[in-house]
Amino acid sequence: MADLTRLIEIIEPEANALGFDLVRVKMIASEAGDGGQALQVMAEDPATGQLVLDQCAALSRRISDRIDELEEQGTVLVEGAYHLEVSSPGIDRPLVRPKDFENWAGHEAKIALAEKIDGLRNLRGALGGLQDGKVLIEDRKAGAIAVPLDAIHSAKLVLTDELIAATRPLDTTGAEEIDEVTEEKADD
Repeated sequence: MADLTRLIEIIEPEANALGFDLVRVKMIASEAGDGGQALQVMAEDPATGQLVLDQCAALSRRISDRIDELEEQGTVLVEGAYHLEVSSPGIDRPLVRPKDFENWAGHEAKIALAEKIDGLRNLRGALGGLQDGKVLIEDRKAGAIAVPLDAIHSAKLVLTDELIAATRPLDTTGAEEIDEVTEEKADD
């Protein structure tokens, strides 16, 4: 088990020191196939809305160094073995912070509610922003709905052509160095 509130208090200043905004800190099942757990950290560069590989590596080093320092002092932040995964939120990003719902208004999202509201647990439709602490969404089936932020279990953007067009391009540094290789088939 991990104290996510405490982890956020430790990780957020490390992200901010590099000029990044923390998007999410979450314990998840490790994708390493070992049945373990992973400490997932998502952050973004406010200038681009993403992190490139070098930025992920820099943040990972800072977080690892800080956690190691605290553990050497006797603080246990995560019980048991775990992997640290630092990433960009991606195009079809999770919506976690109030500003995420505001910044991505007009785009399609999926929202899973912690409990049913008006008989609905899952919503999908265009985000309408945030008003009085409630997320506005034009659900495909139910129409306009206002959902309290604390009633949302999870939310993420849906990958659409409009979202792709609105997303800043990924860093293409080094793309000109990629060589395309084609194989010739050998005659039998």
